[in-house]
Amino acid sequence: MDTEPVEAAPEQAFPRSILRQRWDDLTFLHWAVEPAVVAPLLPPGTRPDTLDGVSYVGLIGFRMVGLGFGRGPGVPYFGSFWETNVRLYSVDDTGRRAVVFRSLDASRLAAVLVARATLRLPYMWSRMRLERDGDHYTYRCRRRWPGPAGATSRMVVRVGEPIADPTPLEHFVTARWGLHTRAYGRTLHLPNWHPRWPLHRAELVHLDDELVAAAGLPAPDGAPVSVLYSPGVPVRFGPPVTRGRAAQFRQSS
Repeated sequence: MDTEPVEAAPEQAFPRSILRQRWDDLTFLHWAVEPAVVAPLLPPGTRPDTLDGVSYVGLIGFRMVGLGFGRGPGVPYFGSFWETNVRLYSVDDTGRRAVVFRSLDASRLAAVLVARATLRLPYMWSRMRLERDGDHYTYRCRRRWPGPAGATSRMVVRVGEPIADPTPLEHFVTARWGLHTRAYGRTLHLPNWHPRWPLHRAELVHLDDELVAAAGLPAPDGAPVSVLYSPGVPVRFGPPVTRGRAAQFRQSS
């Protein structure tokens, strides 16, 4: 089995979009983790994706903007909200790299209910906000439902200069073109596409997080190995496919 390369800007790999949205003001924190620790947490038919024998746990805060279906416009009010997710990195038996979400905290209950009911994604309803003071960004989250209720996260970063040439690790944790999820007794791959990330290096000023541990992972121990910021990208998602079906073609968007 050949594993697909880590590409910073591939062609779109699906013929039509079922979802459109924009991700804004993203901060990516990552810690190294042994693959054996995360392997039991991944869907059947997938395994930890690794870089030089190491896998990673990500804590990502951002704003979802203009979520809409197909070619239609974004859903008013309900289509824009704050989100914080805890994610792992996976590869399936067709060689497709992806992410696996252990939790996705979002500030819109309607979006949480729809995502849980359709793709069985572990969305949680939370109170969230982002505060900006110059080059400092503060992300706050307090979980409401389903639990553990009251789990919190507060991360403060200082955004630095743009990155002209990302490192292999910075590509590995950001150049992801799909997600794996378990729904209706099957492991699904949901492909996505967006332009190449505009990335900035960033400094973690403060972190007080309970979401990683609440997702069944070891709590962050020490400084993250990577801290990144992006002003954002427009994103498209294609139809989900079972893990045994590789994308049949790629076409330019």
